[in-house]
Amino acid sequence: MIDLQEQLAAQGVHTLLAQFTDVHGVAKGKYVPLAKLPELIETGAGFAGPSIWGTALPRTGARAEYYARATAQAIQPMPWMPGYARAVCSGYVDGQPFDACPRQVLQRATGRLAERGWTLKTGIEPEFFLLKQEAGQWLPADDADRLHKPSYDLKSLPRQAGFLHALSDALTRCGLDVFQLDHEDAHGQYEVNFTFDEALASADHLMLFKLAAHALAEQHGMVFSMMPKPFANQPGSGLHFHVSLWDAGGQCVFAPESQASGTLLSTLGRQFLAGVQAHSAALCALAAPTVNSYKRLVVGESLSGTSWAPAYIAHGPNNRTAVLRTLPKRFEWRLPDASANPYLATAALIAAGLDGIDRQLDPGPDCTEDLFSLPLAAIRERGIGLLPQSLEQAVDALERDEVVRGALGDTLSREFIRLKRAEWIEYARHVSGWELQRYAATF
Repeated sequence: MIDLQEQLAAQGVHTLLAQFTDVHGVAKGKYVPLAKLPELIETGAGFAGPSIWGTALPRTGARAEYYARATAQAIQPMPWMPGYARAVCSGYVDGQPFDACPRQVLQRATGRLAERGWTLKTGIEPEFFLLKQEAGQWLPADDADRLHKPSYDLKSLPRQAGFLHALSDALTRCGLDVFQLDHEDAHGQYEVNFTFDEALASADHLMLFKLAAHALAEQHGMVFSMMPKPFANQPGSGLHFHVSLWDAGGQCVFAPESQASGTLLSTLGRQFLAGVQAHSAALCALAAPTVNSYKRLVVGESLSGTSWAPAYIAHGPNNRTAVLRTLPKRFEWRLPDASANPYLATAALIAAGLDGIDRQLDPGPDCTEDLFSLPLAAIRERGIGLLPQSLEQAVDALERDEVVRGALGDTLSREFIRLKRAEWIEYARHVSGWELQRYAATF
């Protein structure tokens, strides 16, 4: 402990950011002087429990206090904030791991894997927008970013080189292996990719990425946004997961039993895939957790030609039109959007995959067709299911799914469902400008 404290002080750190994540996937926390590092690790920084979304903690008594307890191995300086180090924290209440802390939820899930000698690795691909607000409107930060097909635009990309380089440099100095940055399919939309890691570490990395991106965008006079779909006629932002499972000997258990078989996944890998496929409707509530998420999860033409967001529950080799894209020794889960809480989405994914293994589910034949090109009648003829088309439908599916709710635990599943139902009702009762324009003088 003293060695760590001295090491941080030698790097110029004077303050710790005790950071935890709430149910919505938003980073929360407070500043703690470096001298209080031992207390932060042993006891944690205290917070009023009822002030944190999703805790359902009381206002009085021992359980009214939420303690964010740091992990020594997950403390590192933040290059974009000289003198400050981020301390990744998990929630504790009354001296015990708090069952409704999203990071504790994922730790429980990875613990289930560890009991079987397995480790899940994920590569999370965040897409995001750089925006500005003018005259009450949200617009791309770059006024000149107007190509009809902006994918991989090498005119707009250099104009954001300062921000993107600062972000890449900050993440690299924090130990992430950044291997590419690009302009995505919408105006003002970008993607940063860093190498896959153990599932809990990947979720921690995603939260670090968000902290850095928010701060650096503000320094560059912009707003960093992971809203799934800010512009109706353009693609939304995904948070695709590349998923693989490994044994204690460092071997990928998703690797096919025989290279000559021509299959991309092992039998166990296909069973895990089948579980994720079978629970897709309930997983939708966690992977696409906002009202706005369902503006993305539709099939149709967009500015760049397609939305790239899956609407159909299917799997296929290198098929980006299916919710599950199979690749050698891994699959890409294309359902999550940028607003997903990475801890909860990953924990639910693990529960669904293990259910597929335990029940020895078969995902069915590969889908090699372009599902975006098929009419809905043809989709139905093939027996391919449709993902929930609203937050309300997704929450209904979650409430019916004991496996996915079990991954969250009783407290968090109740709170999540309550909060998301309230979000849907508030949206449903809102009178939009579209409604006024269409109906105000019509009848």
